[in-house]
Amino acid sequence: MAIRFQGKLYRALNPVYAREPLSGRGAQLYGGRFNPKGVAALYCSLSVMTAVRESNQVGDLQPTTLVAYDADIADIFDSRDATALAAQDMDAAALASATWRDEMSATREARTQGFARRLIGAGYNGLIVRSFAPGATAEDMNLVLWKWSDSPPIRLALIDDEKRLTL
Repeated sequence: MAIRFQGKLYRALNPVYAREPLSGRGAQLYGGRFNPKGVAALYCSLSVMTAVRESNQVGDLQPTTLVAYDADIADIFDSRDATALAAQDMDAAALASATWRDEMSATREARTQGFARRLIGAGYNGLIVRSFAPGATAEDMNLVLWKWSDSPPIRLALIDDEKRLTL
């Protein structure tokens, strides 16, 4: 069952991508836990601290640009629903598996990336999923978006009233 997300989302970006906070280019180039290489994605968090944890998972805190969005996104897959996960041949343990990068290297597509590909094919715009970053709790949630635009039903608007990211 799809849900709708309305509210604020946060991303802690590598400064290399700060001028393009709506591009999804980094994820598209390298792939991520929930997007195969070649598929653009925005990895957003429902809280500022979750976003910071997500972007700095290895070693010390690195330079980071924090951005916020106002979102109204329909057709989100809710991974907190164990029945819905099972219907997609997925479970919470597979979502949390730390071996997705190894799987991607060995087979070109991790199990979680295949799961994302199926969801995209089924018309989902994104996935709500808990954060697996070090220090995250079960309440720390992410919203991974595969489709977004500046209008409903997949509206994602960067909050930059002062035009700080505009040259």
